[in-house]
Amino acid sequence: QVQLVESGGGLVQAGGSLRLSCAASGGTFSTYAMGWFRQAPGKEREFVGGISWGGSDTYYVNSVKGRFTISRDNAKNTVFLQMNSLKPEDTAVYYCAAEAWGGSYSTKYTYWGQGTQVTVSS
Repeated sequence: QVQLVESGGGLVQAGGSLRLSCAASGGTFSTYAMGWFRQAPGKEREFVGGISWGGSDTYYVNSVKGRFTISRDNAKNTVFLQMNSLKPEDTAVYYCAAEAWGGSYSTKYTYWGQGTQVTVSS
């Protein structure tokens, strides 16, 4: 069983940056693909991007490509989501997720964190 805890959310002005972290425990972190999702009020949860279990591949949806970067530190069992040039439409609860031996582009995940709120003001 893998436990995931996100942190780093908050309120930021448009054009600003935030870095989210997701700390994992209870599993062999280096064997898990990690993904980031977000859910805005009244909307479906959407996939933001992912990083493969080996860390060599990343994938991003078009709306965040070039602004968001996913990285992982297997020594610290942590995955990061660096968000730059934030826009009001990036406002959402952000979730990290884990899937054993998954790929960066996979949207199927077994383990989920509780989420962290990101609010971007205009």
